[in-house]
Amino acid sequence: MILDPIHNSMSRRRSMSKRWYQENKRDPWRRDARAKGYRARSAYKLKQIQEKFRLLRRGDAVLDIGCHPGGWTQVAVEEVGGDGLVIGVDLLATSAVEGAEVIVGDITEGETIERIGEILRERELNAVISDISPRLTGRYDTDQAISLELSTMALDVACELMAPGGSFVTKVFQGAGIEGLVDAAKQRFSTVGRFAPTASRTASSETYLVCQNKLPKPKGSHAGASAMDHLRQHLASIGIVVENEDSEDEQRVGFRKLQKRE
Repeated sequence: MILDPIHNSMSRRRSMSKRWYQENKRDPWRRDARAKGYRARSAYKLKQIQEKFRLLRRGDAVLDIGCHPGGWTQVAVEEVGGDGLVIGVDLLATSAVEGAEVIVGDITEGETIERIGEILRERELNAVISDISPRLTGRYDTDQAISLELSTMALDVACELMAPGGSFVTKVFQGAGIEGLVDAAKQRFSTVGRFAPTASRTASSETYLVCQNKLPKPKGSHAGASAMDHLRQHLASIGIVVENEDSEDEQRVGFRKLQKRE
């Protein structure tokens, strides 16, 4: 018997959906997050990062980039306490988080930055956290490349808004170009490392870039360039070309338009 392509495709989707359901049903981090009132299992990733590095302190002002659905924002509120300030921003509407200010907006646009400034008033940001992730396509090379650009964008925003001495953490998928992001971070922070929380899925290629003690100004030969410029130069040096021309073949992912890679 010969099965048609549509039937094969539907069978694969049902199989993947069943496997995803079974894995999530067995996931102790998801069960614990639900029991403790966290909106996502990813809350435990930040808790484990915090336990090891102590990035967030009582009374800190913290910006959570890509905060939806709010799990990291919840943990940040717990860590900074009543004297702290937590601001979450995402393109997606996020339900209110008690103790935090949540903004719907594009972090690369001036009006969103202005809104953050209005909330901060005279305070300076002490930390920027980001568990940002693209809408996954299932093509690893594409997903990894988009994730890398989003994380580099978050680094540039952090360095623009955060006070010297501040901390930054972002998720990134292992793969081509990651060293460009790491090098850009090392120009801007005195301590930079990678950390894989045990709360990450065993099969996941994600890691977290943990940056401490933001320098007053970047160092190195490309000190005047943005982290995104540094990343693009690194990608070019390893033979990966990033197109800058406008094209109808663009997709909206995360916080800005990123061109599809073939």
